[in-house]
Amino acid sequence: MGAYSFRLAAVVLAAGAGSRYSLQPGVKLLADLDGQPLLAHVLEAVRTYGPAATVVVLGHGAAEIERGIRWRGGETRVINPAPERGLASSLGIGIRTLGSLPQPSDGAFIVLGDQPRLQPAVMRALAEAATREARQGRPLIVPRYTDEPGPRNPVLLMKSAWGWVDDLDGDRGLATLIDSRPGSVLDVPFAGVMPDVDEAGDLARLRTQPG
Repeated sequence: MGAYSFRLAAVVLAAGAGSRYSLQPGVKLLADLDGQPLLAHVLEAVRTYGPAATVVVLGHGAAEIERGIRWRGGETRVINPAPERGLASSLGIGIRTLGSLPQPSDGAFIVLGDQPRLQPAVMRALAEAATREARQGRPLIVPRYTDEPGPRNPVLLMKSAWGWVDDLDGDRGLATLIDSRPGSVLDVPFAGVMPDVDEAGDLARLRTQPG
């Protein structure tokens, strides 16, 4: 990796109410897929990649999620006290928590807890792209899936752009930065799609597809 060897962390956003899936907070992230909760699939993919640190932001249904996930001890878990403010508020809490950890990180993968098909290979490729393009100064390293223009996750947000998170609000999260700062975005193409689970039908479709 030459002169540019980055220490990369992960922030897993798992604070949403999931109201399109269920009126009971926390139910969606604990829904079963292949014998494990949705969130467990995401956490396992993150562990397989092996970030330097992982922060998981909980909020709606936090107590149920705490009990329903088999934690491995490697995650720092924090609570968003006002998750109704939207995804951006959880993102801010995750980044600030990461910044307060004893060992500094050079960047963070922003991971959504309702995307159980997250691939460690995608995270590795984004990290490699960040290393190759270090001199270009583009701090948003973003996957672009060729089979569908849907969710562009996970995003690798380098530390030089962490301050931009303070200006975000609502539920769009990093999509606002990606759309408003195209010169700061490094696109990395991937085959396939990145499905997320918003409604029960989304989960039903995932259950019929290979993992």
